[in-house]
Amino acid sequence: MPKKGMAPVLKWAGGKTQLIEIIAAKVPHMYNNYYEPFVGGGAVLFTISPQQAFINDINRQLMNLYMQLKVAANSVIEIVNEMDSAPCSRELYYSMRDRYNVKVMEQEFDLECAALMIWINKHCFNGLHRVNKQGFFNVPYNNKVSGKSINEDNIRSISDYLNSANIEMTCLDFEEACDGVSAGDFVYFDSPYVPESATASFTNYTVEGFNLADHMRLAALFRRLDAVGAKVMLSNNDVPLVHELYAGYNIQSVDVKRMINSNADRRTGREVLITNY
Repeated sequence: MPKKGMAPVLKWAGGKTQLIEIIAAKVPHMYNNYYEPFVGGGAVLFTISPQQAFINDINRQLMNLYMQLKVAANSVIEIVNEMDSAPCSRELYYSMRDRYNVKVMEQEFDLECAALMIWINKHCFNGLHRVNKQGFFNVPYNNKVSGKSINEDNIRSISDYLNSANIEMTCLDFEEACDGVSAGDFVYFDSPYVPESATASFTNYTVEGFNLADHMRLAALFRRLDAVGAKVMLSNNDVPLVHELYAGYNIQSVDVKRMINSNADRRTGREVLITNY
């Protein structure tokens, strides 16, 4: 489990909380800088807590959230608690969702946008972050009328960590986010996954999506980083395409539960951890 007081703020598709002990056990004992180009919910970052790190995600709202937690955690807590002061009716949820989408449309990545992202994540169906082709959040209400949307101690612990360590935050394409990687650095990739079947859709948590060409770019980047002497780990679905893309590297299969899936029959599966060491 993540360190006490350092757990993900958001429920995130593909979050690594349940696999964190396996992942942490495979982290190199020694490395220079840490890179996580798809930081997502941050379970791995918060668990290994590197003191020199470059974290990135193409989701601008997500990176705004981490920046606001770093510079104004108490203000985020105050705003979310104010949002929690009223019962969450269906009407309130959809009005808050609309407000959040207006912020995204107008590119107002600020304190309120961060607080709305947290609050909506606790009140949307299955904690799923999904956007439509226009980039607007479109997950329905989960009928949760009451309950606290934020763990204040956790937020403050994350803020303390982001301020005490040397953490650089970016919102770039994953290849650009790895421009500075050199020999002895450690890179962990947790991109949107290859679908489990040919009929499944590629994960779409940003308007840009993540398609087959992106997965091929990622595999090519993995090999380039290997060639420069970096230590690299990658998570993905245990499917033939992934084995093909990363042939020649160490591939470990692990069983997983996917509680974010709306279909209970599809809440189990197999993933792989791939390393070059």
